[in-house]
Amino acid sequence: MGNKYLIFLGCAIPYRVSAYEISARKVLAKLGVELVEMPEFNCCGLPLDPVSHETMLILASKNLALAEQQGLNILTLCPGCAGTLKKVNKALKEDKALKEQINAHLKEVDLEFKGTVETKHLLQLLKEDVGLEKIKASVVKPLTNLKVAEHNGCHILRPKDIIGFDDPEDPQTLKALIEATGATCLDYIDETECCGAPSVGVSDKVALALARDKLNHVKQVDAQALITICPFCHIMYDTNELRIEKMFNESYGIPILHYPQLLGLAMGLTPEELAFNELRVNASKILKQITQGANTQ
Repeated sequence: MGNKYLIFLGCAIPYRVSAYEISARKVLAKLGVELVEMPEFNCCGLPLDPVSHETMLILASKNLALAEQQGLNILTLCPGCAGTLKKVNKALKEDKALKEQINAHLKEVDLEFKGTVETKHLLQLLKEDVGLEKIKASVVKPLTNLKVAEHNGCHILRPKDIIGFDDPEDPQTLKALIEATGATCLDYIDETECCGAPSVGVSDKVALALARDKLNHVKQVDAQALITICPFCHIMYDTNELRIEKMFNESYGIPILHYPQLLGLAMGLTPEELAFNELRVNASKILKQITQGANTQ
């Protein structure tokens, strides 16, 4: 199928984190990855799993069956969507009775799950399909004077037996992709801890405390930005950083960038093309530094 994918946007990204989609489309085009729209998709099913496991299976399998009709693998920007589609794909391929049960539902909309496509998150695609060398070759403005921190999030590599790449306890992929831009990726305490987003709605206090801990650890190493690859992690930090500053009388000033925004800058794309205007935490300070760094190289 080559570097041609059906893009699965999921529910949150088009409405709440469009900068992630905009920047991802721009950098993937430069890397020669062709994206085909998937207009008939529905929710991946993840939010409904605690309420109705069968409904989750039907929703996910419908998306997979639609992709099978197109004969294309699926690319997601959301780790939750990727994990759900991978999990259901694996479960139905391994359990014939379950597959028949779900196909009985899909038959009502003239679809059938066969198990002929795969799903990849953007991170996995960049590592496995594009590769670090091609990414490095695409860099025209190395971000050599920029020091950032990474946040992988919980779903991107877990559970390992389903996701199948990198080590959840010591992830290296995002770090390598960041360093391919020329930027330095700093280590910090509790890098693999949760952003706090799953606690929203249960306890805002707990959610904000988790996010605050992360921001403090990132601040301790003097990172100039925090890089995410998950829409919900990005929302958690970017939306709440200013709120946390006011609540606890603290100051961070740490912009939260989607990885494609970072890569796009290194590729020579402008902040406007990469939708930097949508970020709630102002990134003008690092953009100015990047520009000054490029002028002195």
